[in-house]
Amino acid sequence: MARGRQKPKPYTKLMSLLALSGTNSLSGGYEIDNSVKLEADNTEFFSRTPSSNTNRQTFTYSTWVKRTELGINGAILDAYQDGANMFLLQFDTSDRFVAYNIDSGTDYGYHYTRKFRDTSAWYHIVFVSDTTNGTASDRYQLYVNGERISNSDIDVDYGTPPQNYNNNLNSTITHNIGKRGDGPTYNSCYLAETHLVDGTALAPTAFGEFDEDSGIWKPKAYTGSYGTNGFFLDFADASDLGDDESGNGNDFTENNITAADQAVDSPTNNFCTINAVVGTDSTISEGATKFTNHGVNGWETFVATMGAGTSGKWYAEFQVVDHGYGDNFIGISPIDDPDLNRGFGTSFAYLGSDTSLDESVGYYAAGGNRYIGGGTASYGNSYTTTDIMSVAVDMDNGKLYFAKNGTWQNSGDPTSGSTGTGALDVRGATKPQTISGSVYYANHAMKANYGGFTTISISSPQSDGNGRGVFEFAPPSGYYALCTKNLAEYG
Repeated sequence: MARGRQKPKPYTKLMSLLALSGTNSLSGGYEIDNSVKLEADNTEFFSRTPSSNTNRQTFTYSTWVKRTELGINGAILDAYQDGANMFLLQFDTSDRFVAYNIDSGTDYGYHYTRKFRDTSAWYHIVFVSDTTNGTASDRYQLYVNGERISNSDIDVDYGTPPQNYNNNLNSTITHNIGKRGDGPTYNSCYLAETHLVDGTALAPTAFGEFDEDSGIWKPKAYTGSYGTNGFFLDFADASDLGDDESGNGNDFTENNITAADQAVDSPTNNFCTINAVVGTDSTISEGATKFTNHGVNGWETFVATMGAGTSGKWYAEFQVVDHGYGDNFIGISPIDDPDLNRGFGTSFAYLGSDTSLDESVGYYAAGGNRYIGGGTASYGNSYTTTDIMSVAVDMDNGKLYFAKNGTWQNSGDPTSGSTGTGALDVRGATKPQTISGSVYYANHAMKANYGGFTTISISSPQSDGNGRGVFEFAPPSGYYALCTKNLAEYG
């Protein structure tokens, strides 16, 4: 039987989980098909050492990044010789962006004030160095989603580089993507469409543009040259993710990166992941698709960055990593459930427990029962670490279905529409639902697959009817992966 807890007082600070605005993901026009997932715990990064010094004064770096872990030193570009000689672009432990160079112990650069904590969004970062510029404030320029971040908007000021200053980038020292050389420390994120242009200071409009209808910043194809040490990583070849597509042959070495780290989550089709903003005590890793309970026994429920909207039919897969006594749930809850969505570290509620709204639904691993409002009834088979579990949510008809290894439980038929053959009812069906899971035991984990990336082993890749997402089992007809293109069409 699921372990209970006392019913809490209503939690008043609600957080919206339907994170679509600001995702910089639009259909149509230039398409980016792939990204690469980097995980700090796995020390995954790219490296290259240029064979010659080139232009160390003027260059442009452009990349799209989707953060999956906050509060870490997450480098997106580094050129490192030693602690007294390095160039660095990174997010710091306060989630500020840092542009920094130190040469022979003398340093210049900035920690910008703005914090980058939206783990549901793709950010477009463009950094321009032009130390030949006679205007001191224009020698380092940072743009995020097409907007110039002022050099007066800074928390830490190491000083503006002097005119004609030589950075350590484009020198014959090791260049890293995803690793900061001193420490070292590593990044957890997705990266896509990554360019270095050697010898030219470019505007962000060389790589992106504002959509004329929505006003959202979106990618466009770069058509210029790259210079000698320039490169373009599109992460399209899973067998060679460090392959330079600029024509220069400046390939990067993949360090602890394999073909399995390629993702279809991209700036032009942003996929749902586990929400890393809600809560801090538990661990979210592997591209925000793996949830590990904090170090004390107690129910923790993770939530998603995108909700199954009030219309449409939606699909996701899950796998229990640590079975224990089977104290795990998969299921759904409204995004405004204050007890389930309040954050981690409080040993609080599980899906289907007796919360102040009583609108979540959970499918229990140990006995296969369904839980609603803390009450339980027979439903399906138990499941364990060897099983891949599917969740199908029909928001058009307010019906919920679960499958074990492709077999729909309770003789369910997700295509049965309003009849709801074998279905459970979606409680609070007028509200967007988060499809997620609950874990009881300390340090036990669960993997999620919303279609954009997963570490669940996929033996026979399947996609939804629009050809989107990568799953072990084909979503039922009319059900779709939670991504911005599908939500724009059906949600």
